[in-house]
Amino acid sequence: MSKLNRTEARIRRHRRVRKFIAGTPARPRLAVFRSLSETYAQVIDDQAGHTLAAASTIDHELNGKLDGKTKTEQARLVGELVAKRAKDKGVSEVVFDRGGFRYVGRVKALADAARESGLVF
Repeated sequence: MSKLNRTEARIRRHRRVRKFIAGTPARPRLAVFRSLSETYAQVIDDQAGHTLAAASTIDHELNGKLDGKTKTEQARLVGELVAKRAKDKGVSEVVFDRGGFRYVGRVKALADAARESGLVF
């Protein structure tokens, strides 16, 4: 087996975890993706194949609030926003999907902020 690069290894981890994690209408999946510059979060009902709520650092609602903040602080704002939008759609419980990323830094900040804003996972 050849050595995987970081992206391929993350995708392999994500696929392995997704065998066991799926979003249902009662408890959708909170999926997190982080690129080098941005952080994205979606609340997904996998059975219907619909995104119920989403937020990211390129969101218009966060425009101007992110200036001068670290990526971790930006991820915290994204977590608060996605939780608020999910609550507006009537979603209070989710399954957390870290997307193959380690649960540190931006991923952890987003999850903690979503929990503090009322999402249960």
